Amino acid sequence: MEIYNDKAIFYSNELSKINRKYNTISLLRLLSVFLFFTSLYFNIQKTEAYLQGFAVLFLASFFVLMRIHSRLSFQREQTSTLLKINQNEIAFLKREKIPFENGEEFQDFHHTYAYDLDIFGNHSLFQSLNRTATFIGKKTLATSLLDKATNDEIIANQQAIAELNTKLDWRQEFLALAITSSDSKNAYDSLLHWNSFANNKLPKALIIVSFVFPMLFLGVLAAYIFTSKTILLSYLTYLFIINLMVLGKFFKRIQSEITQADRIDKVVKQYSLLVQKIEKETFQSTKLKDLQQQLFFRNVTASTHLNELSELFAKMETVANYVVATLFNGVFLYHVHVLKSLLKWKESYTTELEQWITVIGEFEKLNSLANFAYNNPDFCFPTINSDYKIGFSNLSHPLLNPKNRVGNDTHFYPQSFMVLTGSNMSGKSTFLRSLGINMVLGGMGSVVCASEATIHPLPVLVSMRLSDSLSDSESYFFAEIKRLKQIMDALEVQPAFVLLDEILRGTNSDDKRNGTIEVLKKVIAKKAIGAIATHDIEVCLTTNEYPDTLINNCFEVEIKDNDLHFDYKLRKGVCQNKSATFLMKKMGVI
Repeated sequence: MEIYNDKAIFYSNELSKINRKYNTISLLRLLSVFLFFTSLYFNIQKTEAYLQGFAVLFLASFFVLMRIHSRLSFQREQTSTLLKINQNEIAFLKREKIPFENGEEFQDFHHTYAYDLDIFGNHSLFQSLNRTATFIGKKTLATSLLDKATNDEIIANQQAIAELNTKLDWRQEFLALAITSSDSKNAYDSLLHWNSFANNKLPKALIIVSFVFPMLFLGVLAAYIFTSKTILLSYLTYLFIINLMVLGKFFKRIQSEITQADRIDKVVKQYSLLVQKIEKETFQSTKLKDLQQQLFFRNVTASTHLNELSELFAKMETVANYVVATLFNGVFLYHVHVLKSLLKWKESYTTELEQWITVIGEFEKLNSLANFAYNNPDFCFPTINSDYKIGFSNLSHPLLNPKNRVGNDTHFYPQSFMVLTGSNMSGKSTFLRSLGINMVLGGMGSVVCASEATIHPLPVLVSMRLSDSLSDSESYFFAEIKRLKQIMDALEVQPAFVLLDEILRGTNSDDKRNGTIEVLKKVIAKKAIGAIATHDIEVCLTTNEYPDTLINNCFEVEIKDNDLHFDYKLRKGVCQNKSATFLMKKMGVI
C-alpha cells in the first residue's frame, strides 16, 4: 500500500502544478483575444502597419496558446485519473470500499459455478479483480472467468501476468487512458455495427462529379475575381445549388454511416492511444509480444489507422452543423469526399478493426490479473500438470481479509474426492468456495490464494447455492435437480472438478441420505475430482467402500469457557462435535 500512497502524493502535487499552468494559459488566451480585437479596433480608427502586425501576432499567439491549453487539458485529465486510480487502490486495500464495477451484467444463473462462487455482483471476484475501463476489457475479463483456458494458454498468461506485474507505472497509465475514453457498450456495439454494415461502393459517376463540380466552382470563382463580371455570380450560385443537390442525393447514405455514432470519434481516438501505448512498450513474454505484433498491418501501426478513422468520423459528424455543411458541400462537396474516404478505410481495415479492439481487451484483462498479483505478493502461480493432480498449500479464499483468513493444506491425490463434514459456521462452505474460486483463477492463468499449488486445469462444476426461479415457476429443489443433471451430463463429456454442498435439502432425511450417496458414487465413477460437504455421518461411511478414491475430512468446533471456538483448520476424519445442541441449550432454545 505504501507505493500507492507515494504515487497518490506525487500525482496530487503534479495535478496542482498542471492546474496552475492551465489557469495561467487560460488567462493568456483570453488576453490574446482581447488584444487582437483591440488592435483591430485601433487599426480601423487609424490604419497603421504596426497595428496590423500586432493583430496578426496576437491572433497567432491565440492559436499557439490553444494548442498548449489542449495539451495541458489532456495532461490534467490523465493526472487526475492517475490520482484517482491510486486512491481507489488505497481504499480497496484498506477494505473501506470496492470502487470497481461488479460485472453484474455478465451474471449467468445457469452457469455451472458463476452464481455459486460469487463470480459477479457486489463483493464478487470480478469486482475485486476488475481494473478494466472499456467494454471489451470488461467482457474479456468476464469471459475468462467463465471459461477455462488450455494448459498452453494458462502458462502463456502466467508469463504475461508475471511481466506486467513489474510494470506498475505502465499498467496505471494504460488504465488512465482507458478510463478517459468514456467507452461504453453502446459505443462498442455502434462501432462493430458500422464495421459489419454492408460496404456498397459509391457510383463512379458520383466520384467523377465530386471532383468536376467543385473544380468548376473554383474555376468560375477565380474568373470572377479576375474579371469582376457579375454574370459569373449567377453561375456560382447555380453550381453551389447543384453541389447541394448532389449531397442531398447521398445524404441518407452519409447518415447511415454515422447513425448512433455519437462521440464515437472520441472513443476511437482513445482506442488509438491505448493501442499506441502497447505499440511503444517493450515486452519479453511470448503472449505480450504476439499481441503487440497483431497491431501492425501493412507495415503501419494500428494506432495510425485508428487515428485516421477517428478523424474521419469527426469530419463526418460535422454534417449535423447546417452552416458548415451548407458552405463546405456547396463549394467542395466536402462530406461526399469524407464518405468516400470512410468507405475506403472500411474496405481496407474492416477485417482488422475488431482484432485491434480485442487486443485492447486482452491487455486490460491481463493488467487486472497483474494488479491482483501485485496486491497479493504472497499468492503463487500454480504449477500446471496433465496428471489429474490437484493440491494446495495454505489454501484460502482470496476475498477474505488477509488478517483473518486461515489457510489449509489439501491434496486430491492419491484419493481424488473428499467427503467433508463439520457443523454450521465451521468453515465448510467457505473451504469449498476457496477450492472452486482458486481453480477458476488457476484455470485462467492467475495467481491463486496459496503459498504453493499444483493443478490439472479442469472444468469446475458446482452445486452450492441455487435460488428459486419465480420467473421459470421453478422451486429450489427442482433447480438443484437440474443442476445435478447438468453436472452429470458434463461429466459424460470429460472429467471435471466437482463441488457439492449439502445437496438435496428439499427432501426428507432418508431420501436425502440415499440420494446423496448415489450421487457421490456416480460422480466418482465418472472420474470427477473434488469434494462434497454433508452433515450426514452415514454418507461418510461410503469411504469404506472406495478407500482408494474417497477420503473423510472435517472442520471441528471446540467448546472453551462455555463458548464455541472455530479454528477453521481442516482435519482428517469425520466431525465429532455437536455445536447445534450446545448452542441451542446456551441460548435457551431447548
